[in-house]
Amino acid sequence: MPLQFNARSRLYLRILDGVMIRKLKADKYRLYSRKKNPKTGKRRNLGTFKTKAAAKKHERAIQYFKRN
Repeated sequence: MPLQFNARSRLYLRILDGVMIRKLKADKYRLYSRKKNPKTGKRRNLGTFKTKAAAKKHERAIQYFKRN
């Protein structure tokens, strides 16, 4: 039986992968933190970008900054 993925499971897989990029209604992409803010219970907005490639580039820059 093949695995079936819906929108929620794809999002869950992205969270596990460490990439939290969501497409907005305005045809832009927003980068969110992996962990939720304890005060608000929401994920922190790490930037809004015109393209998914730009969001991925910024996410890589954040990971580099965190590790070095």
